[in-house]
Amino acid sequence: MAQSMKVAVIDDELDMRQSISQWLTLSGFEPQAFSNATDALAALDGDFPGVIVTDIRMPGVDGMQFLRKIKGVDSSIPVIMITGHGDVPMAVEAMRLGAFDFLEKPFNPDELTALCKKAVRQRRLVMDSRQLRRELATGDSIIEKLVGDHPSMARMREDILDLGQSDGHVLIEGETGTGKTLVAHALHAVSARAGKKFVLFSCASDSESGVSQRLFGPAEDGQPLPLMEEARGGTLVLEDIEALSQAVQSKLLSAINDLGDIPETRVVAICNLQEAGKTCEDVLRPDLFYRLATLRLLVPPLRSRGDDILVLFSRYCETFSDEYGCDAPKVSAEEAAQLLQAPWPGNVRQLINVAERAVLQSRREGGSIASLLMSNNAEQQVVMTTEGKPLKEYVESFEKMLIDNTMRRHAGSIAAVMDELRLPRRTLNEKMAKYGLVRADYT
Repeated sequence: MAQSMKVAVIDDELDMRQSISQWLTLSGFEPQAFSNATDALAALDGDFPGVIVTDIRMPGVDGMQFLRKIKGVDSSIPVIMITGHGDVPMAVEAMRLGAFDFLEKPFNPDELTALCKKAVRQRRLVMDSRQLRRELATGDSIIEKLVGDHPSMARMREDILDLGQSDGHVLIEGETGTGKTLVAHALHAVSARAGKKFVLFSCASDSESGVSQRLFGPAEDGQPLPLMEEARGGTLVLEDIEALSQAVQSKLLSAINDLGDIPETRVVAICNLQEAGKTCEDVLRPDLFYRLATLRLLVPPLRSRGDDILVLFSRYCETFSDEYGCDAPKVSAEEAAQLLQAPWPGNVRQLINVAERAVLQSRREGGSIASLLMSNNAEQQVVMTTEGKPLKEYVESFEKMLIDNTMRRHAGSIAAVMDELRLPRRTLNEKMAKYGLVRADYT
């Protein structure tokens, strides 16, 4: 699904409310304006996917009262406070109570945009985590999200199930966009900690002192518990572990050592190095690296996963076509080959973007998947790969994709698939067996 950029704007002054809303709209957000805090409280609940921008000085329920009330609804909703010069001490108090940040009037609109983007990213992490937890009737459901028949994916799913039974800390490595955070969720879901806390934190989200304070404390009055304490008994996932300074790495090592050989809390570190030729081992102090890397998982890049590229592309096209109320684009044999040949530097995340744009593009004349790949890869500062493979493999990949898509569209009706693809029953059965397609998966 497309990600939300919702912002609730609360201000009793019409001009300020309108100007903030207009600026946010121009910046790509979806503002929802309220003239008072009471109306906002009635409209917003714990499932609100966005952030809140509110004035402090308002008649009736003021910003401070609103902050306390909305934190009672959902303590993780980011709230940005707007304050006059004389209200700065009050805004500092609001930060102690859990406000995300504050801006003093008159403020630079670009500062508001930057704060909202940062808050939206934080909110998405929380909402994604909650959604995954809701779907976890059993650990198997999240494993099924790691789609793909390539041997590297099958092996990774088996490794997750194996490591899920262990108490050791885990290091997850892989390129950007490969789904490392989803793997961390899966590890937690299949472990004995599945019903306990799952705490996700980006080590690149704040300054060195801010990260240290958030991880280890000490917590001041009114502030949330340090994450090492908050995650007690569950799983603490540290994204962008490579961003930690040497000093914070030293503190983390001490905290992990204090957990003991059979830790009550499992630490899962995610390494997301972008520099060519460097590994996580190059940037972490050796004692911390070996403490975390007792158990390791490498998430494979999309370009190495063969036919999975077409499977994933088709699935995401279906998802977006349902969301936008239009037909999924039909992929030609030439376009399938281009999808398989693309370098995918942004991996699955990039493929999702291309699939969404392909669906939107299909509603009008012109354009092609090839042009989307070229423009998307240009943004990534790469070019299409010239590496190829035998024609027979491209043909088989395209054939498998066609049968898979048609089976999905007809909910496993063999007769309908035979009719659309003009295949006799025996030939269809043989090809489904060849490509590992099972009718029961579509009904």
